[in-house]
Amino acid sequence: MPYRSFKVSLGEFKTLLPYLSRYRMAYIGGFACLLTVDAAQVLIPQFMRRAVDLIASGSFTGQEIGILCAGMVGVMALIALGRFLWRYFIHGSSRRIETEIRETLFAHLLTLSYDFYQKHKIGDLMARSTHDLNAVRMSIGLGLVALVDGTFMAASILVIIFIQDPKTAAFAVLPLPFITALMLLFGGAMGNRFKKAQETYAAMSDTVQETFAGIRVVKSFVKEGWFIKKFADTNDDYREANMAVVKLYGAFFPLIVFLSGLTTIIVLLVGGIRVVEGFMSPGDLLALFRYLQMLIWPLMGAGFTVNMIQRGAVSLKRVNEILETPPSITSPLTPSERPAGQTDALVIRNLSFAYPEGGEVLKEVSLTIKPGAWVGILGRTGSGKSTLIKAITRMIEPPPGTVLVKGRDVRDWDLKELRACFGVTPQDSYLFSDSIKNNIRYGLEPESASGSEPGEGDDTLLTQVAALAALDTDMRGFAQGADTLIGERGLTLSGGQKQRTAIARALMGEPEFLILDDALSAVDAETEKRILTGLLAARSGKTTIIVSHRVSTLAHADYLLVLDQGRIAEAGTPLELTAGRGFYARMAALQQLDSGEVSSTGTALLAVSAIPEGGGV
Repeated sequence: MPYRSFKVSLGEFKTLLPYLSRYRMAYIGGFACLLTVDAAQVLIPQFMRRAVDLIASGSFTGQEIGILCAGMVGVMALIALGRFLWRYFIHGSSRRIETEIRETLFAHLLTLSYDFYQKHKIGDLMARSTHDLNAVRMSIGLGLVALVDGTFMAASILVIIFIQDPKTAAFAVLPLPFITALMLLFGGAMGNRFKKAQETYAAMSDTVQETFAGIRVVKSFVKEGWFIKKFADTNDDYREANMAVVKLYGAFFPLIVFLSGLTTIIVLLVGGIRVVEGFMSPGDLLALFRYLQMLIWPLMGAGFTVNMIQRGAVSLKRVNEILETPPSITSPLTPSERPAGQTDALVIRNLSFAYPEGGEVLKEVSLTIKPGAWVGILGRTGSGKSTLIKAITRMIEPPPGTVLVKGRDVRDWDLKELRACFGVTPQDSYLFSDSIKNNIRYGLEPESASGSEPGEGDDTLLTQVAALAALDTDMRGFAQGADTLIGERGLTLSGGQKQRTAIARALMGEPEFLILDDALSAVDAETEKRILTGLLAARSGKTTIIVSHRVSTLAHADYLLVLDQGRIAEAGTPLELTAGRGFYARMAALQQLDSGEVSSTGTALLAVSAIPEGGGV
């Protein structure tokens, strides 16, 4: 079973063949230098043998010993140069391969769809991108070196000692089969334990990432102690998993040393007798001892090699699991063209959708939006509002023929082209740890946001969208204006400032469709009015969809939808829904009462009480 496990693990390295092929000349050069070093090391005992035999003979000259010493110095110089070169070629190549795989992994992660990130924790993905790739690099660097070095050295030494004295060598290698058996047993057990260590490291990384990402909540609820304990528990699990690896590794090496020591005793007994009997010279015995000492490293290195390769295979498997995961949403091979004469901006036909882990979220939703229309969406929490937005932008995969943008099924669009039509401000208003200017500039079209410094045109547009988002006054109040750096996830900004920065970012690309998903919930009424008034004027002729719980936000809409449990419960203009007895009318009355916008409290209470509790929803 351990051998089978080791064989299966080696199969993971097939994915590295293109990288190894690309750097094959560097590896060939590195291994050539490594074998040169090994060959030179094997020569050292021969110099020592000749020197001892000369001295033991009693008839030698200083010149003869000097020549031998000079030869040893030359060989050691060659060893030093060779060691530098194989490290440069092999370790350098393994570092480059690690860098390329990490870039490939990062690029692939960006292609994966929304559902992938619902199943995988960020801490685990970070562990695979760092800790696991480090283990892969070690396996194709130091692991390969140990494999080639150990194999060549062991084979060379065994050939030499058998040529030198077959009888003594035959007794000396008796412990070797036990060492081989230990290596096979060690390999399988080490792979399982290292996999457990990698998984606990991922869990610990996820705890750290989650804690610091939610540091505001941690401090607000005074939960530092609870998270310290949670981290301590995962840290202890990581320690225990690594101790399991260390214990096995620690037991293996003493056994190897013990078995290697037995060879020394055997040589001392058998070889000593043969020297006394005149079958070996003192130099031969010294060289034999030196070769056996050199043989200890290949034997110990075998365990080191198994360890490195098992670690690399386990880690590479975790990386390959990500690389082999295809995106669930992709562009079609041949995107379709827009039908001639199409006038509707957006059409939704009997859209039903269910997440794999739950029931239906949307049920037979149908809607037609004309170009330039303002559409408002209202509904209780969990009614399917955000899911509808994700279906429109194809962040989730709607059924075929249910969502059409400009007359084309969203599944027939090129993804980049489709999403470039939309400027979306999601509920969470995620901001990056960068300047306010750059956070807004992320909304530029891909060809305009190449990472270069913004031009004058970009600055002018940035000023315009900041004013539309009512962010201009705030930016002037910051120490460095638009160049002010904000913390991770916009930590240094208020909730309203984060939302307005996200709105400005959505406007920066001048999208044909603007979607505000509860994007004004943290903004005061006066600022909200300014933003909506500006957007009405600036986006004339462009389609806007606003999702909100505020009636005041939706009052400017041309058309309103009220969703309830995934279905359209109400539809019409704001005036039509206000005149009705449904959920929208009830919310309007309640929010008027809360803001004091009615003539008297009694009238507001009467208006609310006149609408049934479940009114129309």
